[in-house]
Amino acid sequence: MRRGLATWGAGLLLAALSAQAFGATNIVSEKFMIPALDPGIELQVLNRHSASIGKFAPERVVLFVHGATFPVAAAFDMDLPGGSWMANIAQRGFDVYAVDVRGYGGSTRPAAMDQDPSANPPFAVTRDAVRDVSAAVAFILKRRSIERLNIIGWSWGTTTMATYAAENPAKVVKVVLFGPVWLTERRPQYQGAYRTGTRESVRTQTTAGLPQDRLEEISPSAWYDKWWTVVQSTDPVGAKRTPPVIRVPNGVFKDLSGYWGSGKPFYDPAAIRAPTLLVVGEWDVTTPPAGAQELLKHLTGSKDRRLLILAEGSHQMSLEKNRLHLIRAVQGFLEEPLD
Repeated sequence: MRRGLATWGAGLLLAALSAQAFGATNIVSEKFMIPALDPGIELQVLNRHSASIGKFAPERVVLFVHGATFPVAAAFDMDLPGGSWMANIAQRGFDVYAVDVRGYGGSTRPAAMDQDPSANPPFAVTRDAVRDVSAAVAFILKRRSIERLNIIGWSWGTTTMATYAAENPAKVVKVVLFGPVWLTERRPQYQGAYRTGTRESVRTQTTAGLPQDRLEEISPSAWYDKWWTVVQSTDPVGAKRTPPVIRVPNGVFKDLSGYWGSGKPFYDPAAIRAPTLLVVGEWDVTTPPAGAQELLKHLTGSKDRRLLILAEGSHQMSLEKNRLHLIRAVQGFLEEPLD
């Protein structure tokens, strides 16, 4: 391991990227619907880039994918204090994309989501998500006439992106895994094709691990209300229910039970060749730091692999008070020259 385990001091160094550096305003926002690799499915891809840049090198192109519950608009493009994560990257001169996997956000939702959950089996498993990422990557590479790009995954999306990187090393510049999933003894309880979450139940989920006496400080209610409005806008059918809900595919739970909860990795970490950054908040109880530390040991194919544990952040750190610590740390990694 060339650089090894990132320390708290390294986190402070990366945080030296000042907020003033994210000050550009000529950012173009675009939305695309692209065909998936499977017939009858379209995928929503969001894009932000500077209007003054006409050509982007592979090292300046980034693709995000979301986790198990929330679509990309709510995960990476929320206009919270400090700006959205996608906007921050674009303002640094990057061409940044985010894709909704089938069943999420603006991508095709199968007919099963309009029926009772028990009427159909789980769908949108990890292999489907990897195929959807593959379609998005192919679209971006063709659009920008490049051969590879950077990829960032959050939570379940770390499995998706890590699998893609392991299977397509020639198409990946760098890998960022925020809240990485690794082996666990937990097997989630689920039933049917999809699950639902109300405003109250999701609030409990998104604040797990935060000190209760500091909850409002770290995750302000006003921020959550704004975020929940965006979440609801991505699922208008669920929003019309009483009470309003967000509908979420259960494919991820099927895989968590069949793979991670059974002690079987979905992918081979050693097959990843690109420089890889693992980032996790100290208060993350969904994908705890111990799991990221164990995953780091298995990334033996990458000569530049790092783990950064950030203070006072949970699994939802990108939506919390210290969100810019995360954004700047990842940006520092992306902007480092390749050896």
